Amino acid sequence: MLTLPPLSLYIHIPWCVQKCPYCDFNSHGQQGELPQAQYVEALLQDLHNDLGYVQNRKLHSIFIGGGTPSLFDAKQIKVILDGARKAIGFEDDIEITMEANPGTLEHDDFAAYQAAGVTRLSIGVQSFSKDKLNLLGRIHDENEAVTAANTASKSGYNSFNLDLMHGLPNQSFDEAMADIDTAAELMPPHLSWYQLTIEPNTLFHSKPPQLPDDENLWHIYEQGQKKLAALGYQQYEISAYAKPGFQCRHNLNYWQFGDYLGIGCGAHGKITQPEKDVITRTVKIKHPKGYLNTEDYTFETSEVLPEDRALEYLMNRLRLMTPIPKIEFEQRTGLSADVLTDGINKSISRGLLSESENHWQLTSKGHMFVNDLLSQFID
Repeated sequence: MLTLPPLSLYIHIPWCVQKCPYCDFNSHGQQGELPQAQYVEALLQDLHNDLGYVQNRKLHSIFIGGGTPSLFDAKQIKVILDGARKAIGFEDDIEITMEANPGTLEHDDFAAYQAAGVTRLSIGVQSFSKDKLNLLGRIHDENEAVTAANTASKSGYNSFNLDLMHGLPNQSFDEAMADIDTAAELMPPHLSWYQLTIEPNTLFHSKPPQLPDDENLWHIYEQGQKKLAALGYQQYEISAYAKPGFQCRHNLNYWQFGDYLGIGCGAHGKITQPEKDVITRTVKIKHPKGYLNTEDYTFETSEVLPEDRALEYLMNRLRLMTPIPKIEFEQRTGLSADVLTDGINKSISRGLLSESENHWQLTSKGHMFVNDLLSQFID
């Protein structure tokens, strides 16, 4: 039987200074003054329209992403958060993360965002190499990245994250390891370390850069993991590493098949309705012009059919390194764990999974071949 999971809120702010050549997110280069107040008003109306999905829950976490949310004034971020608190309410220990790019932060504004209610920053550094930052189209330099991280560390936030990429154009092994070393010196409680991938509808897709070959990519990944572990970072998700107690609660709720409202241009949501035995996905209008000129912000609503729930759950949950509780599967999907029996047995026979009375656990081989594992659950 379906059980209500924790409820999070994702807020999308779609503008950035300029579009990066690798980015396939719903973001738009800034042209002139941003319509901050108008967009914030639309966000709060969008949230109001979704209040029927709340079902007497308080917000477990909030993530303000983009684009570049730090292009918005702290006072506008406060209006959004105050509106969410008034409309829904916050759990006592709510985590509120805002993405920020070093090149768009006036560093004396860190305290203002904190005063607005932000408890955690996620800073898009990507690399500390001037050459690599230029190739990635980033608007900040290596010194701004260091300054932003140092300022965040001293500003009293509960936590902050640094985004790092590896497998960059013409990146050597030593350059990739140097980025980790520089990041670690700044003592972030959380690191996101992920490989650059070439996505459709990006400039890099139409004009591919020279990336490290597969052998070098694997060497960077394998040794980078060892280095992060030696530095005290625990890998808890495919591309997320944290000091003990500093995992991102918002992302954990995503991967554990929790619920989240999505407001803003192109934002996605996922909502469980136990009384109806329904799991609903929502998508909001993608383009800012369309979003700002409507009173119905929803572009599409769809139902996760019962026959699709098991695979959708696993596609999310297998990103995490922790054992999978069988009761969590049943509560989040409304299905009996028995529906997975065939796939579990095939996965065990291939050495991808182990099973105990109450849990399933990926083996080290399973973590390396997640797609192969998922294929065992497709008829």
